[in-house]
Amino acid sequence: MTAPDGEALATARLPSLRTTPQQARGRAKLARMLAAADQIMATEGADAVTTTRLAAEAGISVGTVYRYLPHRGAVIEALAQHYLGLLEAQLEALIGAFEAGEWGRADLVGDAVDAFADFYRTHPGFRALWFGRHLTAETRELDRAHKQAMASRLAVLVAQVTGLDGDDLPRVSQVLQLATDAVIQEAFRADPNGDEELLRALKTMLRGHVAELRTGSGGRWSAHQPDHAG
Repeated sequence: MTAPDGEALATARLPSLRTTPQQARGRAKLARMLAAADQIMATEGADAVTTTRLAAEAGISVGTVYRYLPHRGAVIEALAQHYLGLLEAQLEALIGAFEAGEWGRADLVGDAVDAFADFYRTHPGFRALWFGRHLTAETRELDRAHKQAMASRLAVLVAQVTGLDGDDLPRVSQVLQLATDAVIQEAFRADPNGDEELLRALKTMLRGHVAELRTGSGGRWSAHQPDHAG
């Protein structure tokens, strides 16, 4: 389990972070709190993440917890920021490895789905939070911004693999990101190891669409393109 990055979280714009730690000691305390919250979330679920329990688990006074995270919603938002940041960092690493010829050249789609499926397998706290009913309005806003950021960076891979550019690229990348995110989430909703049939079906669907984009047979994605379905 990856411990939250205290310095990154300390400088993140978290709506419910009461005090932003300016010194290394304060950032280290915040990291300990969030590592403890991640552990509690992973093993017992969001209902067990309380400020009192968090203080005990992290070995920090309740007053110190309140100084930074005044209520459970603030803890949830900070954890969400951490998890979403890890996903974005993973995509950046994959882009770098692909451009260096170290990853994804034989089966980019399959390798990418496997990489993000592994994230779900190895982050039980993320699953517990995302599949529960404890996401706050601020957390949902973070998720919307995260999806936009992921689609924007995914466009780098889409352009390199398909040759697509221009006005269609952002929309294609957004649809690919949203579809992948939705199916992977469903694959892990009831199975911590992931529903392999769903993951295989996702790979098949994405490979087919990428192949169409490569050959130009996928058509235009303009908002003005008429929909002839049905």
